[in-house]
Amino acid sequence: MKLLNKLTSLQEGRLLWILMAVVTLGLTCVAHYFFQDYLYMQPCEQCVYIRYAMIVMAIGGILAAAYPHQIIRIIGYILGFYGCLIGFNFCIILNEIHEAVHSANAFGGVEGCREIPVYPFALPLHEIAPNWFLPTGECGLDNPIVPEDAYGSLSVIQQFFVGTEAGDFEDGFYSNGWYLIPSLKFMNMAIACLLCFVCCFAALLAMFVGFITKPCKCAKIGGIIVVVVTLILVFSGNAIKAAKIASMAAGM
Repeated sequence: MKLLNKLTSLQEGRLLWILMAVVTLGLTCVAHYFFQDYLYMQPCEQCVYIRYAMIVMAIGGILAAAYPHQIIRIIGYILGFYGCLIGFNFCIILNEIHEAVHSANAFGGVEGCREIPVYPFALPLHEIAPNWFLPTGECGLDNPIVPEDAYGSLSVIQQFFVGTEAGDFEDGFYSNGWYLIPSLKFMNMAIACLLCFVCCFAALLAMFVGFITKPCKCAKIGGIIVVVVTLILVFSGNAIKAAKIASMAAGM
């Protein structure tokens, strides 16, 4: 009972929602500004989809933190769970591609990898904000690609991460791609992102339990709405995406 009371208290406050927004928005900004712009690690198709999932979660966290009313919290839960569920899928696909590209059957990983992404609901995010949502990297290959005109202007920090021209850029911390422990090739970016989504999902689920166990009938109804709308978003988003892909294939 004490645990449920604690969960109910936490989900009614702002702290956990702010934390969810800061983590997801922070990771997206780090991916864009540090890895993409500073270290020349270009995002692949699944990478930009993961950004989309995290931005959706961040919006849910910001809304619920800004105005922690019950209806807004329901929207926060919907966006949070929706972002987690699609994030799981994108991370698993990216990990499969990564494993295939780094295996003997390297070409198996590029199947279905597009230059032009198709987001859930066919959202044109790559047209609205191409710097953030248009993939410019190869599937499963996240090692830095330093442009020639930047060879002479790399800082010491950049050289540490991407390598040096003298070393043919094979002597940097991330020369073989992003790993949590690069020397051991332990935990690639897909698995790291998957763990992030799992942690967020677990926190959301704990908060959601506190939400639906409130001694209030409207809380139970709100819980049902969260589950139903989240599933509708997942399936309808994928259905519209599949239809868009099919129409693109038919038009080729």
